[in-house]
Amino acid sequence: MPLLTPPSLRRSALGRTLSGLALALALTGPASAQGVLRIGMTASDIPLTTGQADNGGEGMRFTGYTVYDALINWDLSRADKASDLTPGLATSWSIDPADKTRWTFKLRPGVTFHDGSAFDANAVVWNLDKLLKSDSPQFDPRQSAQGRTRIPAVASYKAVDPMTLEIVTKTPDATFPYQLAWILMSSPANWEKQGKSWDAVAKAPSGTGPWKVTGFVPRERLELVPNKEYWDKARVPKLDKMVLVPLPEANARVAALRSGQVDWIEAPAPDAVPSLKAAGFALVTNLYPHNWTWHLSRAEGSPWNDVRVRKAANLAIDREGLKEFLGGLATPAEGFLTPGHPWFGKPTFKLGYDPEAAKKLLKEAGYGPNKPLSTKVLISASGSGQMQPLPMNEFLQQNLAEVGIKVDYEVVEWNTLINIWRAGSKSDSARGGTAMNYSYLIQDPFTAFIRHAQCNLAPPNGTNWGYYCDPAMDKLFDEVRATFDPKEQVAVLQKVHEKFVDDALFLMVTHDVNPRAMSKKVQGFVQAQSWFQDFSPITMAK
Repeated sequence: MPLLTPPSLRRSALGRTLSGLALALALTGPASAQGVLRIGMTASDIPLTTGQADNGGEGMRFTGYTVYDALINWDLSRADKASDLTPGLATSWSIDPADKTRWTFKLRPGVTFHDGSAFDANAVVWNLDKLLKSDSPQFDPRQSAQGRTRIPAVASYKAVDPMTLEIVTKTPDATFPYQLAWILMSSPANWEKQGKSWDAVAKAPSGTGPWKVTGFVPRERLELVPNKEYWDKARVPKLDKMVLVPLPEANARVAALRSGQVDWIEAPAPDAVPSLKAAGFALVTNLYPHNWTWHLSRAEGSPWNDVRVRKAANLAIDREGLKEFLGGLATPAEGFLTPGHPWFGKPTFKLGYDPEAAKKLLKEAGYGPNKPLSTKVLISASGSGQMQPLPMNEFLQQNLAEVGIKVDYEVVEWNTLINIWRAGSKSDSARGGTAMNYSYLIQDPFTAFIRHAQCNLAPPNGTNWGYYCDPAMDKLFDEVRATFDPKEQVAVLQKVHEKFVDDALFLMVTHDVNPRAMSKKVQGFVQAQSWFQDFSPITMAK
């Protein structure tokens, strides 16, 4: 199917989007109201509000870590260094020296949910049950789909006393704290109050986070106000209100910002950036633990099972040209990780733009002018971390065609693509696609590497979408988990990344710089080197 929507249809869709946006914002109060921040998201709908947000990293950014906390949170207070873990609802965690599968968490006393009920160890057990135990009354398939694969290490858990929790992992796992940072705590009492209905909870959620939900209209807006009783007084929000608006089309976001209907947009259209700057809008960027890739299927019959084909595709991409196309808002990939990353190592395969070498590799693999490689790739029209997926994939399509790889695209909505990713490349939902364009968070060992490539984390057990399996890689992953000394673990992670690159496991294209455009009225925002952000320090100037 054609990649890009005809201009007439784009203009029509833009008009409908802006009309709906004007109606939604009319319901939120005057646009000039002091202390109200309105954000245009890339999501096409409000992310799931019940605890485990959907819509990928953007969902966790806007309806996850705003309304909720994890036992272990991310420190999002600084722009000058990569975000790291920090105590959340657990004040400390430790591992039994005699049994490195046994973890003890000391919980934060005096914390209450937004509905006034107390947070304790039983609430944590209840939240883990809602994700992991399908026979529990509170089990929620939608939240489980978001959270279950995030904590594959968990074997068992129990409340030792009201403020102490014990979790046992299946094997010793030094990455476990990073896994737990994804699991957010929602109120058991509120679920009871809402008639034990997660659909009802979605409209009136209750977490322990710095923001409370006060208004929710699907596909239109989510309204949040400060939680004045938040346990971390330094992070009680300064704004009066924050309004989230789904705007999946980049030009619609730009138009909404220009017209004053929103104050902040995620991922502005690159060609609009110069004029936005000229009009006095601020563009905020920072280093970002992110890559923009094609995840390749390794199922039987996939052309990507041949390393020569994988390397040829990686040599066919003009990454510097793509950066220029994106107005400079990208970092060309030199590997799966960002250049200079401490885990980068010294791969021997060098990513670069070398069409002749790509053609030679394809010829060795049995392809040529009279036998082009034809395949289908699944992509989204927008979404968290997807940058500008339609024009970027058109750019790749042209690059690959020049060396003899003919690509057809199947364009789906972002959340649909996420569901296909969880189902795996062998599922009927993959629609015959042999790759999918997916942007990945790369800020910890599990989410950066293990979940994509461990043999036993193929669906339905995890998100190894392509069913890649290599015992040598699994052995490295075992070493990562068994290495609790940070410096020693870095050495193992370098070997992992070298194998990712040298075996060309993904089509590694670029890294985002997380651009946001906003009114200069937005004050106090510190853009963390993370997929997640802290909205608490922000104020709106008059």
